[in-house]
Amino acid sequence: MSGLASSHAGPSTRPAAYGGQAVIEGVMIRGRRTVALACRRPDGGIYRYREPLRSILLRSRVARAPFVRGLIVLWESASYGMRMLMRSADVQQPIAEGERSRGGNGVAMGLALAVALAVFIGIPYLATQALRAVIPSSLALNLGEGLLRLALFLGYIAAISFLPEIRRVFAYHGAEHMTIHAFEHGDPLTPDRIEPYPTAHPRCGTAFLLFVAVVAIALFAFVPRTSFALDLLARLALVVPVASISYEVLRLGARYERNPIVGLLVAPGLLLQRVTTRRPDRGMIEVAVASLQEAVAGDAEQNAGDAPSVVNP
Repeated sequence: MSGLASSHAGPSTRPAAYGGQAVIEGVMIRGRRTVALACRRPDGGIYRYREPLRSILLRSRVARAPFVRGLIVLWESASYGMRMLMRSADVQQPIAEGERSRGGNGVAMGLALAVALAVFIGIPYLATQALRAVIPSSLALNLGEGLLRLALFLGYIAAISFLPEIRRVFAYHGAEHMTIHAFEHGDPLTPDRIEPYPTAHPRCGTAFLLFVAVVAIALFAFVPRTSFALDLLARLALVVPVASISYEVLRLGARYERNPIVGLLVAPGLLLQRVTTRRPDRGMIEVAVASLQEAVAGDAEQNAGDAPSVVNP
């Protein structure tokens, strides 16, 4: 997934405002004012869909403020991402209208969030807390907790990468990144021009999650351990600044990616993308291009003359 650190450049420049994520047999692209989806149908055709982006970032300067915008982008990315994931699943196996409840996406997001908090916050805390009789230092326990959290995250990514279905998702992830690269460099969106680009992208959401795990080690390290309830509440509260700081680091990396110091910061995220992306086939690239075309076309409709053009493949 790229595009968490989207910028809003003026009409005279080619904006880095497009990014998205892989879904089931397809790609979602978030533009300046449009969310688009393209998926490979079971019959071989390409399903296209787009809708206006309803974001508070377009209306509020406060929402665009540093350390605030990251939380907004993260929530909106998760919300739109879940909806488009469900829609892509429907493309592969259509569900009758009304069969899925209107609140189904919210329930799914809530369950996913609860599981993530339990695995990546609850388990590391409880595992290290069990060693308190042997290791009385809160600093040492918190550092161990952070390292265990990072290990769980990396282990989870590595484990799912062996699943055939996930490997296809990772290939679409690579197609999304390669297409965005070509677009940002002004190249025609044809497979021949897209294929030379790397599957890794500095604005990838995978890199963001890695930053979250690393920043959490630093921020959680100095939180004193008192009681189970207070300790967990403190960690939940710190999720907000952790996400905000991580987003700003990712945004910095996207803006100054040629700076050698910034390059060192983003290098681990690019390295991790060797696992979370794969080289796509040409059919996958065609789907990624279709999704980007829908996003750009939607932006052009809503803000005539402000969106850059896309060369049809």
